[in-house]
Amino acid sequence: MHVVVNGWFWNRPDTGSGQYVRECIGALAALAPDVRITVIVPQESQKQDAPSAGGKRQEELPPNCILHLASCNLSDWDKLHFEQFTFPHLCRELRADLAHIPYWGSPLSPSVPTVVSILDLIPLLLPEYRGGPLVRAYTGLVKAAAMNARLVLTISESSRRDIVKHLDIPEARVRVTYLAAGPHYSPRRDPVDDAALRRNYLDLPQDYVLYLGGFDARKNIETLLQVYTWAQDTIGHDFPLIVAGQLPKHGSLFRDPRVIAKALEVEDVVRCIGPVAEEDKPALYRGATAFLYPTRYEGFGLPALEALACGVPVVGSNASSVPEIVGEAGMLVDPDDARSMAGALIAVVSDDELHEKLANAAQEQARKFSWEKCARETLQAYRDALA
Repeated sequence: MHVVVNGWFWNRPDTGSGQYVRECIGALAALAPDVRITVIVPQESQKQDAPSAGGKRQEELPPNCILHLASCNLSDWDKLHFEQFTFPHLCRELRADLAHIPYWGSPLSPSVPTVVSILDLIPLLLPEYRGGPLVRAYTGLVKAAAMNARLVLTISESSRRDIVKHLDIPEARVRVTYLAAGPHYSPRRDPVDDAALRRNYLDLPQDYVLYLGGFDARKNIETLLQVYTWAQDTIGHDFPLIVAGQLPKHGSLFRDPRVIAKALEVEDVVRCIGPVAEEDKPALYRGATAFLYPTRYEGFGLPALEALACGVPVVGSNASSVPEIVGEAGMLVDPDDARSMAGALIAVVSDDELHEKLANAAQEQARKFSWEKCARETLQAYRDALA
């Protein structure tokens, strides 16, 4: 079997789609050495050497997985042309048996049997993300194109229900292949990593509650900080909130937590440490007493799983896919109920017995997910799509 993969996000490990394609395809190639995999990676013409911007290099991959560079600019229009013309043309030219598009961007007229991964339906379900006429036209295009796929893969039962309901795709053609945290996310402390973390982030206290993620509207940053209006007098100074990530300009779609913290008068117990290097993330999770995650909508919710894999209980929302991922390893409430979320957080960081119970459950829950399992189920989808 020769599978050709759309690698538009291969060099974007800062995105969920980028993490998914690199980890899933790398694991799949290792699992099935008899399957040939070609990843079509767009590369600007002046950079035609090797994919390197955070993506896996050829020498890091099994021999049956080949990176094929395609000269392409990286604008929105070029992305559309790549999806609808360049990629299907290369599938035919490379004599693919099957194409896999690992994000919501499959061709309207595929040249070979196709599997598409739809990680979430954010631009369809959330009004803030629908954009202008061109964005809505693109959403309509990929919605129609998804109907032509042999199978649709998604990453949670919550997303599967959304796809069946809103894309009108039969249930039998939509399968769940859960994501996983990398093996470096574990509760085992490394003194070298811990020392590097403290050296790189000087404002990090000894004990803290962590938020690591985006700042767009669905992440519910308002509730994140409102929790500390209720919790600051009880735990705020002993367990301040550490907010990690590239801070945005405050506006209608993105929220600057510093602006909200000041308005809520909780800036004394909230510290924004900025973007965190990938190699520092496991130590940052491990150092947290709890992970605060009030998100309104997730296709999966990888930060929550990464926290669990490090033995850190999650306190957050019971929305969309979060209950699937967290299971019994956290305390989840309505995303609009900051007071109840604060009560749950206070209990988790103050009650040693409860914390130990949830920390043990976190590790058990995280073990249910693996990239090997994701790869195995993806491989079965390939075979069924060709059957």
